Amino acid sequence: MSVDYAKILEAAKGYEKEMTKFLRDMIAIPSESCEEEGVIRRIAAEMEAVGFDKVMIDPEGNAIGFMGTGSRIIAFDGHIDTVGFRDNWEFDPYEGYETDKVIAGRGGSDQEGGIASAVYGAKVMKDLGIIPEDVTIMVTATVQEEDCDGLCWQYIHREEGYTPEFVVSTEPTDSGIYRGHRGRMEIRVDMHGISCHGSDPSRGDNAIIKMSEVIQDIRDLNENDAADETEIKGLVKMLDAKYNPDHYEDAQFLGRGTVTVSQIYFTSPSRCAVADSCTLSLDRRMTAGETWQSCLEEIRQLPACQKYKDDVTVSMYHYDRPAWTGLKYETECYFPTWINKEDAPHVKALSDTYKAMFGTEDRLYADETAYSKRYVDGKSLPLVDKWTFSTNCVSTQGRFNIPSVGFGPGAESQAHAPNEIQWKQDLVNCAALYAGVPATYVEANPEAVVFEVQDN
Repeated sequence: MSVDYAKILEAAKGYEKEMTKFLRDMIAIPSESCEEEGVIRRIAAEMEAVGFDKVMIDPEGNAIGFMGTGSRIIAFDGHIDTVGFRDNWEFDPYEGYETDKVIAGRGGSDQEGGIASAVYGAKVMKDLGIIPEDVTIMVTATVQEEDCDGLCWQYIHREEGYTPEFVVSTEPTDSGIYRGHRGRMEIRVDMHGISCHGSDPSRGDNAIIKMSEVIQDIRDLNENDAADETEIKGLVKMLDAKYNPDHYEDAQFLGRGTVTVSQIYFTSPSRCAVADSCTLSLDRRMTAGETWQSCLEEIRQLPACQKYKDDVTVSMYHYDRPAWTGLKYETECYFPTWINKEDAPHVKALSDTYKAMFGTEDRLYADETAYSKRYVDGKSLPLVDKWTFSTNCVSTQGRFNIPSVGFGPGAESQAHAPNEIQWKQDLVNCAALYAGVPATYVEANPEAVVFEVQDN
């Protein structure tokens, strides 16, 4: 199949007004995690209106559309739940606004804009007749990502039985192609103590004071170097072949792991008493070579945890919040690291489509302040990079080894930020690239690329 990239881009440009209206409609519907019903139904209606061959809402509440009938599935995923907002916005986050260049409102970049581009990218494919005969295009508008990244794909893969040949995440990528990101997990540390009257603390065993020592050790774990003489070696050690011989190069690309205290709780009979328990929540970002087992163990081995080991419990949080449909699909709060080589077939398909459609030298945008990441002068485009934050790819590739790659409208810096905006040109460019990728990929890979599915 000969691919006319200029024609694809022209067709995508023709749908800018429709994509703008669609995105503004989505923004106007509140859709925080587990409350996405309204926006899911709006997306399903749009899929039906533009001519998807099949549209469904699964029991978890994900809207899934299909075009084509081939056995090889290429999926385009975008979560459509959003985080909330504070009073630091300059305009109504749901009403938003638009100019000739941008669309403003909660969810514009993170991440309903990606679904607008994916739906219309699929329409362009159908309009131009460029869906390869043996391919089905699958567009997934997924729920609960902000609460529990990748839970939706655990359901789609395990319960619905869908296994794409590869998945394109439409999370914002600053117009780069992203081939991985760090994983994460949510760790809980419980410290037990004994309460007593605050007038004589010596009669009790203060859990908060003991936990303060653990907190200092956690700070050191995050900030220390990895010198031989350093007692608590910092997480930077995983960038060193000495400590991470099999994965240090990937770790250098993804970036070092981090850990921080994100929440602290306590129990005490009163403000005039010694605390009898204290609990920490830890946000742990994992680089290549780190596992949930190793992350839990390194907390257990901290000097303060060893000192109070009879009173300390280190565990992983569990997610059990019901979806908007009422379905409770439980999982541990572990979201694996994933990474691809730059020459992996699916990554190369996006890169080749980008070069054929947009070129390799001229930037797509004249506004140097529009994006959080800047290209290096003289560097050939596209910029192949990684996300800082986490995405549903923690399940598609991290858990199941389904090859995944990112290219999406918007900027990472807009995610969870006040006064969030999306660029109209981004919607067009992404829809065009999505429309061109399947034919480009199949031309280079006429036979299905077989991979070993796993289930971590």
